[in-house]
Amino acid sequence: MNDNNRDIEALSKKVRKLLKDKNAILLAHNYQIPEVQDVADICGDSLELSIKASKTEADIIVFCGVHFMAETAAILSPDKTVLLPVVSAGCPMADMITARQLQKKKSEMPDAVIVSYVNTTAEVKAESDMCCTSANAVSVARSIDREKRIYMTPDRNLAQYTLKTSGRNITWWNGYCPIHNNLTAGQVKKVKAENPGALLLAHPECPPEVLDLADEVKSTSGMLSFVKNSEKTEFIIGTETGIIHPLKKANPGKRFIPADPAMICVDMKKTRLEDIIISIQEMRHVIKVPEEIRVRAKTAVERMLAVPVD
Repeated sequence: MNDNNRDIEALSKKVRKLLKDKNAILLAHNYQIPEVQDVADICGDSLELSIKASKTEADIIVFCGVHFMAETAAILSPDKTVLLPVVSAGCPMADMITARQLQKKKSEMPDAVIVSYVNTTAEVKAESDMCCTSANAVSVARSIDREKRIYMTPDRNLAQYTLKTSGRNITWWNGYCPIHNNLTAGQVKKVKAENPGALLLAHPECPPEVLDLADEVKSTSGMLSFVKNSEKTEFIIGTETGIIHPLKKANPGKRFIPADPAMICVDMKKTRLEDIIISIQEMRHVIKVPEEIRVRAKTAVERMLAVPVD
C-alpha cells in the first residue's frame, strides 16, 4: 500500500467515525471522486439520494454533490440538518435560469405547465408546476394532459429528448450542462469507430445529434442498471467520467470507455475527504431553504414523485 492509499484509508476511517458519532449519513453523487464515493453510505443520482435521505433516521445529511442537490435534500427533509462540505460547488446549468426569469416566462405563456429539471435552484422549483429528472422526464411529460403545452427548464437537450420521445407539445428554456453539451457527434463517431463492439450509453443532457448515435439514452442510475443486466462487455459512456468508477466496481469483468475524457465537472470534483471531516466537525455549510420557498418547491417535487415511471 502506497502512502496515498494509506492517507485515504486513514481519512476514510475518520469520516466513518464522525458520521457514527454525529448520527449522520453521507451521500455521494455518482460524479464524485472515487474515495468520496467509496466512503459514502449511499451513492446515486441527485434525486435518488435526496429521497433515500428523507427516509433515514439520521439527524444530519452530509451531501457530497453540488448546491442544488443539498437544497433538494433540505426541501424533502426539513427536520434534518443538511451539510454541503464545499459550499462553492455549484452547477452552471442551474445558474442559467433564475426565479425572476421564470416568472417573466410564465407571464408570457400563462397556460403552460412548467416542468423544471431537479438541476435547478429551490427558487426555480418553487415557480414550477412539476419537477423531473433525467430518468423520468418522459414519464412526467406523458402524465400531463396531451392538450396542454409544456415549458421545460433549464436544459434544452433534455427537453428536446423529452419532446421526441413523449410526443408532447414542449418548448424550453435555452440552458444546458456545459460538460454534456460539449460532447460532439464527431467525437462520438471517432470513439465508436475505435471500439466497434461497444454500446454507446448517452445521458439525455447530451445534444440531440449525440443522442441520435446512442444505443441507449440513460440517466446515471439508468446506466448502472443497464450495464449490470446487459450481456455486453464493452460500453462507451457518454456522461461525466466519474460514473466510470461505480460502473467498474459493480462490473469488474466489463470494459468502459469515456465518450470524451474531457467530460469532467470541476464542481463535482471539488469535495475531498478533508472537506467532509471539517464540515462534520464544525457543522460547516448548513444548507437551508426559506419555508415559503421550500413548501412550494416540495409540491413540485412531490407531483413528480407521484408519476409512475414508464
